[in-house]
Amino acid sequence: MASITTAPQPANAVVDVKPTVYRILLAISIVHLLNDSMQSVIPAIFPILKDKMHLSYTQVGWILFTINLTASIMQPVVGMYSDRKPSPYLLPLGMAFSLVGMLLLAFAPSYGVVLVAVCFVGLGSAAFHPEGSRVSHLAAGPRKGLAQSIYQVGGNAGQSLAPIMTKLIFIPFGQFGAIWFTGVAALAIAVQFYIAKWYRALLVETPVIVRKTIARKVSPERRKQVLFAISMLIFLVFIRSWYGVAMSSYYAFFLRDKYGITLDRAQDFIFLFLAAGAIGTFLGGPIADRFGRRNVIFFSMLGSAPLALLLPHVSLGWAYVLLFINGFILLSSFSVTVVYAQMLYPGKIGTVSGLIIGLAFGMGGIGGVVLGKLSDLIGTLRVMELCGYLPLFGILTFLLPTDRKLEAWTEEE
Repeated sequence: MASITTAPQPANAVVDVKPTVYRILLAISIVHLLNDSMQSVIPAIFPILKDKMHLSYTQVGWILFTINLTASIMQPVVGMYSDRKPSPYLLPLGMAFSLVGMLLLAFAPSYGVVLVAVCFVGLGSAAFHPEGSRVSHLAAGPRKGLAQSIYQVGGNAGQSLAPIMTKLIFIPFGQFGAIWFTGVAALAIAVQFYIAKWYRALLVETPVIVRKTIARKVSPERRKQVLFAISMLIFLVFIRSWYGVAMSSYYAFFLRDKYGITLDRAQDFIFLFLAAGAIGTFLGGPIADRFGRRNVIFFSMLGSAPLALLLPHVSLGWAYVLLFINGFILLSSFSVTVVYAQMLYPGKIGTVSGLIIGLAFGMGGIGGVVLGKLSDLIGTLRVMELCGYLPLFGILTFLLPTDRKLEAWTEEE
């Protein structure tokens, strides 16, 4: 009983009994939806920009690369800064960058201005995600997996809106349709001020909890193993994001080229894949809490592999079925990988979020350039066939430590 009175223990004890704050989780999930819906404007507007500005697939890929690289480089930087100095009002400030980006995109007269616009959107996303992940962690109480799922499902739901936006906004209204998303940014800023007020109050009342989220650290002798594990996890998320880029940005062109359907109708297929992914993201956290995080990561990668290999060769009817199942399975590990990384680096919530959501996922933008170049060289049909092999890298999940081993790697401060 004496150990309970030592300095680190009260902070840890408080964290354990802190209740789950569902209103904040819901609010941050809504903002995540709004943020990622604006980020999804970029792939949603690809068909319009490609035709209007006479872009090649490679140029389309560079747009995707620009926004993802901007976000991925800055997210770890913002995450490391916020780990040292939590910044509640960084949330609305970042969204202001996205607002400027949407305004520029609506009026962009040239390809160069489009690239500048997406840089602003990428910076806004980079500022949001690390602190957003921290807010969800602080509001989680004992339900870390569920809280991360609630937070991440907002983002995936926002991403799933891209094909709907193409169909209902950008095809009828063209590039100027982006102006509507300045209103989305303004709404997100208002909600973020509400979240920032709660966050700031928590920082004032319980600064130890906020600045040192959990009183656990990795044993020094395990650092090399942890470094290997986080590197492997980043690679797996990187591969998963490559496949996601292929589906969200190039699958519509594949459907047009192979089946002769319009880009308008092709958006229905992409929406099905992304909507199923949002459902998988939400359920993946609670499933991982029950069956283990590494198990879910393994299942999401290898479980989707046979479906990804079959998808380019089936009829349109079967494509609907495989897309839904594949999206659900593949993205069921989206929130799980973040929580798993937080187990690898306890207390580094912002840094971990920057690495997994930012660097690993965002660097999938490299895939956008590569896939665009390949589409120009060998066609979208062959590219989608090649992408079907990407989930097979999920076999590398066996190299990750089990959840039980991660617990053994940590020790009380």
